[in-house]
Amino acid sequence: MQTPSKILDTAVEQLSSLPGIGKRSALRLALNLLQRNELEIHDFANAIINLKLNVLNCKECGNISDHSTCEICANPGRDSEVLCVIEDIRDIIAVESTGAFKGKYHVLGGVISPMDGIGPNDLNIEPLIKKANNNQVKEVIFALSPTMEGDTTNFYLYKKLKSYPVLITTLSRGVTVGAELHYADELSLGRSITQRHKYSSE
Repeated sequence: MQTPSKILDTAVEQLSSLPGIGKRSALRLALNLLQRNELEIHDFANAIINLKLNVLNCKECGNISDHSTCEICANPGRDSEVLCVIEDIRDIIAVESTGAFKGKYHVLGGVISPMDGIGPNDLNIEPLIKKANNNQVKEVIFALSPTMEGDTTNFYLYKKLKSYPVLITTLSRGVTVGAELHYADELSLGRSITQRHKYSSE
């Protein structure tokens, strides 16, 4: 799909590179931006640049943050001995919205998926093992999406953690099997957290 402007074509190409944005949607967005005044466009562009240059990963858990330590890890009211293992920031937002969890998080940055070329070494696993080895945690909650990839990752983590004196639990199956965790409704997800049970590899 080409327009009368190569500049507009380039903008459409960039916008359509975003997930879930097709060429037609990208064209609609580009035309909307074209109608905005110069100040609005500067603010829009600066927000994107600021996002890329200044959003950090928390040195403690891997969450995204404006500082080297995220607000959750810096909060003395959170239980640092209970870690909830999640895939990415969307799952933290989902769990936090329930108000049911008062511990801290460990962000893997994905799940094991051989089909996508993602193995254990591509994930943020070693810091979690190190915390278990140093007796920094008493409970690790597996809160990955109940998909085949999520279950595979849970099993891999279980094998890595089972030799340490750590209680390994998982969410109850209130979250629909095969669904992404961040799409679960707050009530079901909150219940799954509070009713978590000991992880079994069988």
